[in-house]
Amino acid sequence: MGRKVRVEEDATIDMTPMLDIVFIMLIFFIVTTVFVKEAGVNVNKPKGDLAVMPKNANIFIAVTEDGKVWIDKSEVDVDLVRANLERLMAEQPSDVIIIQADKEAEHGLVVEVMDQIKMAGIDRISIATAGS
Repeated sequence: MGRKVRVEEDATIDMTPMLDIVFIMLIFFIVTTVFVKEAGVNVNKPKGDLAVMPKNANIFIAVTEDGKVWIDKSEVDVDLVRANLERLMAEQPSDVIIIQADKEAEHGLVVEVMDQIKMAGIDRISIATAGS
């Protein structure tokens, strides 16, 4: 009688393809993530009943009641708003800019900031209200 020798195979799962896919997905999500550039200061926004927050807004500019302008968590001079916006737009394009102006802020300063935004090539400007 012949003896049968049974060879046991070592049943293992190769994890390399799964790890490759996980790393590719991780890179994809990092590249496509939208980071919001907050102004970095809280302001008392005026009340608005029909406020609508644009979906693709990711750059905020704050104008405080004491005449300071904040972009990306740092205080900037009004004349430098355009340069800062162009830098932020190079990092992450956005087609709308949100101005968070304090209700006690000077109207003329807000208009100057709007002019700087227009000079940076952005046509869509939104004013944040307490409802948004």
